Amino acid sequence: MGELLVKSCFVLFFFFVICQSSFASKKPLRQPCKSLELYYDDILFDGMDLMTFQFGMLVVFDDPVTLDSHLLSPPVARAQGFYFYDKKNDYNAWFAFTLVFNSTQYKGTLNIMGADLMAADTRDLSVVGGTGDFFLTKGIATIQTDVFQGDKYFRLKMDIKLYECY
Repeated sequence: MGELLVKSCFVLFFFFVICQSSFASKKPLRQPCKSLELYYDDILFDGMDLMTFQFGMLVVFDDPVTLDSHLLSPPVARAQGFYFYDKKNDYNAWFAFTLVFNSTQYKGTLNIMGADLMAADTRDLSVVGGTGDFFLTKGIATIQTDVFQGDKYFRLKMDIKLYECY
């Protein structure tokens, strides 16, 4: 009986130590050091349209980014980069682009990349760096389709949260 009690105490002690170490390693959720809400407007030209996607098709863009959802608002940045369709039987794309800021509010760039699972309501892309006001930053850009008009125009709302700011 004494041996069973010792083994039981050892197991409980071991369980307690593991639980404590796992709770101690949990980091508290950090607040973003900078947040941006931006709108990316994409107008397709030259015979391209959104309905005739092909697996592997590459689209290169240089489009305006605004602070509000109006296409004709003055841009605060340009989204320059590419996406390609990476699923054979549905709309999915992989994005890599730079937001190039040249406004009175911000100067510099933000580099964003990741999978755009278009069927989802919101998608998270990684902010993997930047320059100027965004030097070496990291964070998350949550995007959602704001407007989808026909096969020539769409607008994405980007909610950008930066967690490393220098």
